[in-house]
Amino acid sequence: MSNDTIANMITSMRNANLEKTKIVQVPATNLTRSIGRILLQEGFIESFREHKENKFSFLVFTLKYQGKKKTPYITTLRRISKPGLRIYSNHKEIPKVLGGMGIVILSTSQGIMTDREARENQIGGEILCYVW
Repeated sequence: MSNDTIANMITSMRNANLEKTKIVQVPATNLTRSIGRILLQEGFIESFREHKENKFSFLVFTLKYQGKKKTPYITTLRRISKPGLRIYSNHKEIPKVLGGMGIVILSTSQGIMTDREARENQIGGEILCYVW
């Protein structure tokens, strides 16, 4: 397992969407908790909870699907800023995903937040990922 917990989480969710799996389990960190909270708040996932097993703690995400064909609510998850190449943006240059239909998740000095919150608070930060 690599040190990039965000990439691991995104890959697990992307693979679960391809297989139409309802539950995804990822290692719990403060970063994955914050991203999970944002995904829940924006309506991309049904729920998430923390599960402890021995010394280890995991986040269990319940993904959201619609219709009989089980079309996932999360169509695309893309990691932007990587450990080898960090991408930063000020509040004026934060990109809009699908004209505002998707969200950009940023790491700012005031915590993890969406692009709308960052523009509203006029703070920039590191662009972690795009979700739509």
